[in-house]
Amino acid sequence: MDRSFDGSDDHHVWTDLASVVEVAPDQPVVILGGFLITDEAYLPMADWIQRRSGAPVRIVHATRLDWLATSWGFGWVRLLDRVDACVQELQGRDSRRSVTLIGHSSGGVMLRPYLSDEPFEGRTYRGADRCNRLVTLGSPHQARRATPLRAQVDRRFPGCPLADRVDYLAVAGRLDLLGSNASNFSRRSASRSYNQICGDPSAPGDGLVPEASALLRQARSLVLEDTAHGGLFGSSWYGSLDRVEVWWSALEG
Repeated sequence: MDRSFDGSDDHHVWTDLASVVEVAPDQPVVILGGFLITDEAYLPMADWIQRRSGAPVRIVHATRLDWLATSWGFGWVRLLDRVDACVQELQGRDSRRSVTLIGHSSGGVMLRPYLSDEPFEGRTYRGADRCNRLVTLGSPHQARRATPLRAQVDRRFPGCPLADRVDYLAVAGRLDLLGSNASNFSRRSASRSYNQICGDPSAPGDGLVPEASALLRQARSLVLEDTAHGGLFGSSWYGSLDRVEVWWSALEG
């Protein structure tokens, strides 16, 4: 069953493609950020989720040099090894305790092969054995022009191949470039970015990633009105607490 809602108070449009996966409301959370964005940007989000859910939250440590290295496979492996270490730490001695993964921007794309039982760049993580939910925030899943590694992800792991074991929620932003939330940088660069990614410079998007790219095929989807890709693109973005509350509430049902 599909349903959609557009409310001025909640600022979202929701499409529900019912998940078959049961997720505990208090399970631990691991956050992998986006390209060139350092850990401190995600601290308010992590703190809010921890207080709301009562569960431990870990942010995967990544420096700007770590992100620059993701132009090569070893850079992906370095960060995904850290994801795996965080997941196993949060599971502790109880391997039945599932973990929620949250990926912002490039982080959301990188977490898709982490879930797979198939090898990626010489490593097999089988993350779906330990993680039963993936939330992606403004991640460029489908792109006309993508880096070789991101293109490989969409070619080898299209859509939601583990939907029988993992609840996928893809969150996109729809930034009003003429509104007060959008930065001057967004106004100058959004159309060029949208054109490179999806071929339509006038497409709706978050100032960097077009909506159609961020909504992973076959995943449950949530579109946040007037929401920017990151702090560079607008004052309210996926990690702003008023936006976190909306997409986290969607997870709670």
